[in-house]
Order: sequence, then structure tokens, then C-alpha cells
Amino acid sequence: MATPQAPAQLLHTALSTITEMAPEAIELGRAFADAGHELALVGGPVRDAFLGKASSDLDFATSARPEQTEEILRAWGTGLWDMGRDFGTLGARRGDTVVEVTTYRTESYDPGSRKPAVAYGDSLDGDLSRRDFTVNAMALRLPDLVFVDPFDGLSAMADRELRTPVGPEQSFDDDPLRMMRAARFAAQLSFDVEPDVLAAISAMADRLSIVSIERIQAELVKLLMAPAPRRGLELMAYTGIADVVLPELPALQMTIDEHHRHKDVYEHSLTVLDQAIDLETGPDGPVPGPDLVLRLAALLHDIGKPATRRMEPGGGVSFHHHEIVGAKMTTKRLRSLRFDKATISAVAKLVALHLRFHGYGEAKWSNSAVRRYVTDAGDQLERLHRLTRADCTTRNKRKAARLAAAYDDLEERIAQLAEEEELKAIRPDLDGREIMALLGIAPGPAVGRAYQYLLGLRMEHGPLGPERAESELRAWWAEQGEAEGG
Repeated sequence: MATPQAPAQLLHTALSTITEMAPEAIELGRAFADAGHELALVGGPVRDAFLGKASSDLDFATSARPEQTEEILRAWGTGLWDMGRDFGTLGARRGDTVVEVTTYRTESYDPGSRKPAVAYGDSLDGDLSRRDFTVNAMALRLPDLVFVDPFDGLSAMADRELRTPVGPEQSFDDDPLRMMRAARFAAQLSFDVEPDVLAAISAMADRLSIVSIERIQAELVKLLMAPAPRRGLELMAYTGIADVVLPELPALQMTIDEHHRHKDVYEHSLTVLDQAIDLETGPDGPVPGPDLVLRLAALLHDIGKPATRRMEPGGGVSFHHHEIVGAKMTTKRLRSLRFDKATISAVAKLVALHLRFHGYGEAKWSNSAVRRYVTDAGDQLERLHRLTRADCTTRNKRKAARLAAAYDDLEERIAQLAEEEELKAIRPDLDGREIMALLGIAPGPAVGRAYQYLLGLRMEHGPLGPERAESELRAWWAEQGEAEGG
């Protein structure tokens, strides 16, 4: 975790970051002021500036109504969109800077509503009071860069803690999704959650059921794609959010693994997630991080264990076919969360295949078995490599080294077979029958030599096409005749 900073140091960092990153924003602030309106930079860009992170996507709050905002943005930017007009939000772009400007507002849920009711407000402080956490309730008035912090978000930033601007019960009653956002920000920022806020989430987690699945899914994805998703997932499980959103996760806490070396399969699954993240590649690698499919598969790979747990004679535990059951459960849960078909299919395939490697070290596979492994994995092979390696959480160093070496060997064989079979898949442009017909010769060594000649051309030049292949073959055959005649 990062070392806490003094509030004065944080404020200096924020002002320097914002001044450097957004000269266009200050100009936009002047345009609003000249028109008689207030404009303030709010939300994530302000919070991130305190962490020294610049952003080119900027959120603003204004006293102007949407029609007035539209007039100013059209003069300031090169493009404008108004898909959020019903919520008082308009957007524009200028160069690399993208802005969204929202009229001061208040919003809350009716008891049975799945969508927030929106009303315009008349002050910046009132607008900030509806924000989810105090670290997101700070603002910078433009163009004069006046810092506004009515709920002491700066102190929360210094303490690296999530607090609510109003009582947490009221905040979460107004918008229950904020409980998910607490978990997401814990994962993104590595912040702790204030005890009173934590208690309120635990008491009110069931209220998440009124929030639309699409909004919940969006928060879950942001959490999983964060630098430290484990932190957010642990908060979800601890408070009961996961019972509503992803009940398969806390269900793993009751299931001890077959080796009795982990507290529970829940802890194992979070460790596999951490290790899978460590195996993601850079942007030019086969699995650029953050990779949602790999992370979902790592988290869910063992969710079939509770349903398949069996006590064996002698006190052992088995989970026969938990990968198949888990793949079906994964499909059902991701569908309920409205994930797209491609993501669901990829994650379910990885869950179904995550045990396939086991046994390779004891009895090395035939080439045909290796080919089946590759074929079954299909376009998920690189992710399967990483999931399988991440699934080794044993504390037995000798066993871990043996498993790693066995998988190294399997990957080497896959690469070797791929190279060999790519060569084997290449064929000349003419087959033996066509060669014999063209040259008027019977089966024999000459056909083989002609075939190898065309194969060499194919390897060197790529596909020749029938006409060029015939021409090259005739010329080659003529040279053979001359050589024999000589």
C-alpha cells in the first residue's frame, strides 16, 4: 500500500497535476464564467489528481442548464454529444481532451425503483453531497482553481479511507450501487473502508437487488479489471454483497480443498486470481493485462466444488467432474449478469478445461493427446496456459517445481508440434496425380522429385497458383531432360 501523505502535500500534487493536464479545462471555465455560470472539475479526475494521475477524460459540474451548456460546448469543442441530456449531461471533445458537463443535480431511488430519479440542484455543495464517497466529493472551481471540499475528502485521501459525505445508510439508500462502488474503489485505489460504512454495507447489502443488472455488471467488471481485485472481492464476501451479486464466491468458503492445505477453496480461488494476474502479458503479448476472461476464469474455476464434494472412505474428499459442473454454473451466472456470449463461452471453456493438464507429469501424453489439448482449447490456449499454471497454489515447493517443469515440457511440445505441423500442412500447388498428367510420366521416383521441387518453390515463394506452378514444373522437367541427355 502507498505511504499516506500530508493533506498539504496532496493538495500541491493535485493542483500541479491538474494545471499541467488540462489547460483546455481552464479555458472552458472562462467560457462558462463569461456566460455567467459556475463550472467545477469534479469526481474521479480530481481524486486521481491527488494521487498524481493525470486524466484526459474530465467530469464537470455546472450551474448552467443543459441548453446553456450546449451553446458553450459547441463554441469550445470540435464535437458534441448529448446522450445523457435526460440526466443533465452533455459531452464534447477538443483535441485529446474529452469533457462531460453535468448540471448541478440531486438524485435518489424511490423504494421500489431500479433507476435513480434526477432533479436539478442549485449549488456545487449540494451537488457534491450526492456523491458516493468524500474522496469523490471534492471539486476545483474553474477558471480560478479554487479547491472546494465541504466533506473533508482531503483528510480521507490522506488516510486512504472511503467515507460517505452523508450518513452511509442514507447514501446507500439513495443509491444502493454505491455499496458495489465501495468494493470497486477498494480494488482500484487500495483504500480501506471506514468501519461505519462497512457496517452499513453489511446491513443493507440486500438492497442491491433493486439495482439493474447492467449497472451491477459494469461495477463488477471495473472491480475485476482493477490493480487489486482480490481486495474488492474480499469486501464483497465479508459484507454480503457477493451473496446478492456472485453467490458462488462465498459458497466456496464452506468447502475445504482435497489436500487440506488451504483454509478453504475461496482462499485458493483468490490466490489463483492473483497468480493469473501476475501471468498476464504486456500489450504486445498473447494475453495483455488486464484480461477480463482470464480473471473471471481464475475466480470461477472451482465453483463446481461445493456441488460435487464427496467424502471418500478413509476421510478423503473428492470433487469428481467439478470442472464440468463448474462450467455449467459459470455459464448460468454470467448469463444472469448479462455478459456477452463471447465472454461467457470463453470463460466457461477455460473452467471446463482447467484440470485437463493434471496427470501429464506422471504419464507423458502422446502427440495425438497434445493435439487434442490444443484443439479443444482453440483460441483460449494462451489463457489456458496461464490458468493452469496459476492453479498451482501448493506450499510444497518440490511439488510446485515438478508441476511447473511438467507444464514447461507440455508447452515446448505444443510449440514443436505446431512448428512441425505447420510445415506438414504446406502442400505444393500440384499434387502427384496432376504432376504425372502434366509430364506424361508413370508413378516412380521422378514424380517424387518433381513434388519436392514444387514443395521447395512453395516454401520459398508461397502459393504460386496452378498456371505458374505448371510453367515452373515444365521448365524444371526440361532441365532434367537436358541434364540426362548431356
